[in-house]
Order: sequence, then structure tokens, then C-alpha cells
Amino acid sequence: MTDIAGAREVLGNYPDVYLVYDRNLADVASKLEGMCLATKAVDATEQDKSMDTVLEICRWLLMLGADRGATLVALGGGIVTDLCGFAASIYKRGIRFGFIPTTLLAQVDAAIGGKNGVNLDAYKNMIGVIREPEFTLLIPSLLSTLPRREWLSGAAELLKTFIIDNTGGRYEEAVAVLPSAYSVLPSAYSVIPSECERIAPLLLAAASVKERIVAADLYERGERRKLNLGHTFAHAIERRARLSGRDISHGEAVAMGILLAARASERLGISPEGLEERLRRDWAAIGLPTECPFPPSDLAADMTKDKKADGDKVHFVLIRGIGDVVVMPLGVREVIDLL
Repeated sequence: MTDIAGAREVLGNYPDVYLVYDRNLADVASKLEGMCLATKAVDATEQDKSMDTVLEICRWLLMLGADRGATLVALGGGIVTDLCGFAASIYKRGIRFGFIPTTLLAQVDAAIGGKNGVNLDAYKNMIGVIREPEFTLLIPSLLSTLPRREWLSGAAELLKTFIIDNTGGRYEEAVAVLPSAYSVLPSAYSVIPSECERIAPLLLAAASVKERIVAADLYERGERRKLNLGHTFAHAIERRARLSGRDISHGEAVAMGILLAARASERLGISPEGLEERLRRDWAAIGLPTECPFPPSDLAADMTKDKKADGDKVHFVLIRGIGDVVVMPLGVREVIDLL
């Protein structure tokens, strides 16, 4: 789908559409108003990704008389899609919902796979459900307004996907394409509009990889755990950042986490030497961070509280090579000592 007009056509197939959108996307949301019974703006911050906001959305639906035939549509990045997916899953025990993701991170990861959740205090996505949307519309042109930093956050998740499955050499293609996909404009860092279409095949390829894995293991009992590559480290990094007042985005934390996973993989003898250095060079060329600001020992306590913990073990995703990862239950202290 190339533009917002396509989204209008899709929404026309659903009665009683209620739109929740990122407050920064009022101009885009206005193009969909004629297809919706009502619209609501929300703040898309990690602090607002909470049960309070979910209940606010549910109360809004209730006030408007939305019944079980309603469809809740999210327009925004991963925070907005998570909030709406969760709210729709619990409102009146479940109504339809759909996503129009507007960030690279959401288009390749957050809006795909059925995970919908919110944060609990400073812990990421601790409350949620797994429920698939009716539709997820990938519109590359919406990426043209992304700030450079948001673009790079999504690039980390895109590369993560192709480290897991490198069918067709997509990892190498992404590393070649991503550095040229944005340029410095007078007002801000923005994606060149023509580059949005250039990366469209990468978006679709990443979405297809995730869809295939999710279809085989919706509730994350095996294969789907691979999608958590870098995330056990990343969530701990994000929590440390919030507590220390540092500004680290999810994608930046994932980039750091993947490098830590690569280092652990080398030191366990799972991957050949040089993997971490190769990824580090690729990250630097793209503009992703290559150094975690916290020593590994500072991450240990938060890693033990990871959602993926099973007793005293955590299901770490390690890298055999580009396109080949393996899930191993390891003790957090064991991994920290390796690093």
C-alpha cells in the first residue's frame, strides 16, 4: 500500500471505526476522519504506555457507546499500536482492531505478531495479551516524516530480523541501503521520500519473516523466542537509562543488546570470532550506537526480572552466524561473567 488513500479504502470495509492516533500525527489522522465515528489523540511516550492510558481509551469507547461490533484502529508507532491492541482485547472482552503503523520500528516489528502490552512501573511490557489484529497496513510513504533517530531505532529491529533469517541476503542488502536512506535537511533529519519506496521490499521481507515465525509459535514456546534477539539486554538497558535519567530509545537499546549477544556468542564458542566486530562496523556505518553506557554487571538485576525468565534461567538468543540464531537457557550471572 503506497499512501493513506489505501487506508481509507480498507477502513471503508469496517462499520463503527474508532481511531486512536499519536498526537503528533493530527494531519495524517485528519485524512481518515471521514471513515471514523470518532477520533482520539494520545501521547506516545513510554510513561504513557500504561494501564492508565488503556483505561482512558476504554472509557472513551464506553462513553461513545462502542459495542462489540466496533473496530479500534491505531495510527502511530509501537506505543500506540500496543495501547490500542491491548485496549481492544479487553474492552467488552474483545473487539476488532487494526493497525496503521507510522514508524519503521512499528512497520517491521512492533505492529506485527499479536503482542499487545503496557509497561508496569519501569518494567517493559509486563502486562499484556497476545491477540492478532484484523489488519496491519504497511504504508512506506508515512516514514518520510520520521526524525533520523526514530529511523535508526527501526533500522535496529530491521537488522535484527535479518540476523535471524537472512533469506535472499536481506541483511547485506539492508546494510547497503540504510546509510543512504536519509539525508540532512535544513529543518531536521528526515527520510528522503523516494527512499521510502526503495526500502519497501525490506519492510515486506522483515514482516514476512516475523509473520512466518509467529504463525508457527504464536504463544512464544519455542521458535518465536528467536525474535527476542538482543532484547533481554535491551530491556535492562532501557530500565537503567530511565532510572539514571539517560535518553536511550528502544531501538538504540536493541542495537546495544545485539552486540552484547554477539559477544556472548563468541565467548561461548557458538559463533566464529569476528562476529561482534563485523556487526559493530555495520552499526557504525548506519549510525547505530555501538557502546552500552552501563557495565554488564549493572544489568544483571533487571535481566533476572525479564519476562522470558524461567526459574533461574533466561532464554537468551545467541548468534551462530548471520541468518542463524539459537535459543539457550542460561543463568544471568553466567552470561554476565562471560561479558
